[in-house]
Amino acid sequence: MKFKTPGQDKTLEAFSEHWRGVAPDLGIDDELGAAAGPLGQPLEVAGLTIGNRWAIHPMEGWDGTGEGLPSADTLRRWRRFGSSGAKLIWGGEAVAVRASGRANPHQLHLNPDADTTGGLAALRAEVLAGHAEIGESTDDLVIGLQLTHSGRFSRPTAAGPAPRIAYRHPILDGRVGLAGAAADAAVLTDAELEGILADYVELARSAHAAGYDFVDVKCCHGYLLHELLGAKTRPGPYGGSFENRTRFLRDAMAEIRSACPGMALGVRVSIGDLLPFQTGTDEDRHGVPEPWEQGVRYPFGFGVDEADPTAVDLTESFALLELLRDEGVRLVNLTLGSPYYNPHLQRPAAYPPCDGYQPPEDPLRQVAEHLRITRACKAKVPELVLVGTGYTYLQEWLAHVAQHEVGGGHVDLVGLGRMALSYPDLPRDMLAGTKLARRKVCRTFSDCTTAPRNGMASGCYPLDDHYKRRPEMAELKAIKERLT
Repeated sequence: MKFKTPGQDKTLEAFSEHWRGVAPDLGIDDELGAAAGPLGQPLEVAGLTIGNRWAIHPMEGWDGTGEGLPSADTLRRWRRFGSSGAKLIWGGEAVAVRASGRANPHQLHLNPDADTTGGLAALRAEVLAGHAEIGESTDDLVIGLQLTHSGRFSRPTAAGPAPRIAYRHPILDGRVGLAGAAADAAVLTDAELEGILADYVELARSAHAAGYDFVDVKCCHGYLLHELLGAKTRPGPYGGSFENRTRFLRDAMAEIRSACPGMALGVRVSIGDLLPFQTGTDEDRHGVPEPWEQGVRYPFGFGVDEADPTAVDLTESFALLELLRDEGVRLVNLTLGSPYYNPHLQRPAAYPPCDGYQPPEDPLRQVAEHLRITRACKAKVPELVLVGTGYTYLQEWLAHVAQHEVGGGHVDLVGLGRMALSYPDLPRDMLAGTKLARRKVCRTFSDCTTAPRNGMASGCYPLDDHYKRRPEMAELKAIKERLT
């Protein structure tokens, strides 16, 4: 199967027809309003002023130092976030609360033997400097830091995976090399979880001291807190009931509030999920769901239908959003699934990374799924300020769909991830009403994932000269040629 990408639509009219053919219930704006339009409007939330409706998503850079501090590459990336023109920097970076909870050996992390606070302050200073150099006021710029523990997907050294899990999973255990007694031993005890919670609070203290406006208690993409939300088969105070499965998150937020007065809280959450996928046996390697016997309950995961795990179920997702609202959280960043086991849902792309599969259907359908689910969440809990995800795959036509969603009140801010690596100044160009720089538009080649999967720094190797000139470019090209 071959799917027409948005970039192959050479006119807005052509893309509009393509988009409406995939998602007739959604819409698109023909004219962009620049700074005077919906995407240029300020927003008040949690005592903060966000100057426009563009946000930069948090990412793992694979380029920290051995001490877990930012390198020159990390600082460069954050400066580019600042010069993007986006007024909400959501986390900027996924920072691990302890070394053993890193998803890669080069991830930034809380290190009691290093100046973590100084490193975080340096990152924030780069955002401010980047924003100031394009003539923007920093008074309405909001900067957060994402706090994470990779749990099942921990890989803190080059030796390989070192998973710590919330519960046994019949499919995912094997994917991280767990079986039998080793898998049982990898399940975190209640006492170990309490120790990790203390690390969340300590890293939040560092972020507070470094001047961040908020911290994101990360609950997405299969990492520890996301897995805890779905720990229906776990016994004890952190599993089983919805109350127990949200206990860690609630306790973490309460303790961070106590330790960091005046700092806001945000949560990025995989609000819907699916059964893990695998590479199919067809010639083109399209993704297919793992086998699961029809009629057998699937008591694993959060936001997934237990009766039909190939479908999303938002019942508990809505309950979580209501809980966050009632706990005083206002900033919520919505995403879906996981890059480790259903990347076509989490990150719609035309080309898979080295460990992925070809999209099982037109990736535009997954973009539409992101938008529909975000619309449903906004309608259910309108008090929350929601950041939407899934927009990069729209390529040239991103702003036309984004403006329609924000202008219609379906989402509050539009988040950019991969696009911020290839074309960080897209928000600035769109707000200025200048012509789109097509040569910078992310084409979802997935090199920014394939590179780190093979031990290289994460960046846009095809479109960013900083990475294109690196010696790793030849290695990356060889890896892709072998896959082809």
